[in-house]
Amino acid sequence: MTKLSVNINKIATLRNARGGDIPNVVKAAQDIERFGADGITVHPRPDERHIRYQDVFDLKQVVRTEFNVEGYPNESFMDLVLAVKPEQVTLVPDPPGVLTSNAGWDTITHKDLLHDVITTLNKAGIRTSIFIECDQRLIEGAAALGSSRIELYTESYARGFVEDKNAAIAPYKKAAQWAVECGLGVNAGHDLNASNLAFFASSLIQLDEVSIGHALISEALYLGLENTVQAYQFALGK
Repeated sequence: MTKLSVNINKIATLRNARGGDIPNVVKAAQDIERFGADGITVHPRPDERHIRYQDVFDLKQVVRTEFNVEGYPNESFMDLVLAVKPEQVTLVPDPPGVLTSNAGWDTITHKDLLHDVITTLNKAGIRTSIFIECDQRLIEGAAALGSSRIELYTESYARGFVEDKNAAIAPYKKAAQWAVECGLGVNAGHDLNASNLAFFASSLIQLDEVSIGHALISEALYLGLENTVQAYQFALGK
């Protein structure tokens, strides 16, 4: 069944807004696991505006499910993940300063960079996933680079879901099929929420994992973390 990995960046954003250690990122991750999540995701950025590099080291000591670290593979990020060795590294094409991930990789244009990075991560025994859009050529490019998985960028699905969910899901169904035919696992993330997740997951039988942060943490302000994590698991059929 599809795994739920909870991105805890927003918890770190709240902590950093005031300084100190409230809310505690490590405790939040432990609670989220206890409430039934299948993994913890973080996306440290160079300015450490939410997750700090030290958080990644601290979380590695306590996460008992799957630890997924997202980021742009600059030198400092690669040093970090090679030191921590999470179960999965998700490569995103975020330049410094962007608000959030807003595009997938062009695996053709950036093949040299990605090849070197993926080769290094594979040698370290770290599963790799490439953040990508629903383009057959680019998905085939990800497979050719030696990546283990792709993560489908789902913003366009989330935007189109309200008006026509069948039209919105169609390119993702094709993309997932292309990925499987190339031997890739399929993850997904960005703007998935309690309203659109069940339809997305039930439509992609090949879906290995979803990574959800902003919506889940926001909804937890009203429902509580435990109820919200379990609601998302219910949407995934659990």
